[in-house]
Amino acid sequence: MAPSFDNGNSLFEFVVQDGNGVKGHKKLLNQLVFREVALEYLKTSTKMVRRITEILIGNLGVILEDSSKVVDALTSLKMVNMNFYPTCPSPELTVGVGRHSDMGTLTVLLQDGIGGLYVKLEGKPDAEEEWMEIQPIPGALVINIGDTLQILSNGRYKSAEHRVRTTSTQSRVSIPIFTVPRPTEKIGPLPQLVERDGVAHYKDFIFQEYMNNFFGKAHEGKKSLDFAQSSSA
Repeated sequence: MAPSFDNGNSLFEFVVQDGNGVKGHKKLLNQLVFREVALEYLKTSTKMVRRITEILIGNLGVILEDSSKVVDALTSLKMVNMNFYPTCPSPELTVGVGRHSDMGTLTVLLQDGIGGLYVKLEGKPDAEEEWMEIQPIPGALVINIGDTLQILSNGRYKSAEHRVRTTSTQSRVSIPIFTVPRPTEKIGPLPQLVERDGVAHYKDFIFQEYMNNFFGKAHEGKKSLDFAQSSSA
C-alpha cells in the first residue's frame, strides 16, 4: 500500500536531507515507496497546474474557441528535477543556481524548510535591483510564472527571475515540476491581446526554437526572452 499523500511533504521522507543518503536495509523499500509518492505528487500537481493556467488565461479577458485545447498545448510536457544543494563553507562565494527565469508556462516548486530561494522584484533598475527571499511555509508550494506565459499574455504576466543561494549550516532539497508546451507547438501573443494593445511585444515561433535558444546559451537573468522579442515592439 502506498503511503498517504500530504501536499508533497511525504517526498522529503525519502529524499536526502542530511547528505548521508538513505540508510541500511530500508533503502530499497524507501525507493519503491518514493516512486509511488512521486507519481502521486506529479499527478495531483498536473491537475493543479491546469486549473491555475485556466484561471490565468481567463483573467486576460479573451475569448478562446477551445480553452481546454489551449491549456493542453501549454502544459503538455512535464519535467521533474530533484535538486540537492550541499552545505558550503563560504556561501557568499558561490551560487546554488544563477539568476534566470523558467522557459515554460508554470513551475511548481516543493522546497524544504531551509530556504535560499530569491526572486527579483519587478520595476527596479539594474543598479538598484532588489531580491526577496521566498521563505518556506509548511505545506505550501511555490508557483513560478514562466517565459511562455509572459509571451502568450503579451507581457501582462511576468516570468519570475529567481536564483538560489546555499548556506554554510544546512543542505537544501527542492523538487520543481516544469510544465512546458510541446516542442512542435506554435507560441506567440494571443491575437485578441495584440489587437487590444495595438502592438505585439513578441513574435510567433515554434517552441523548439525557444528551447534551443534557452539551453544553448548561458543564463543571464531574463535575456532568453530577447529571442522572442518582436522587431515591431
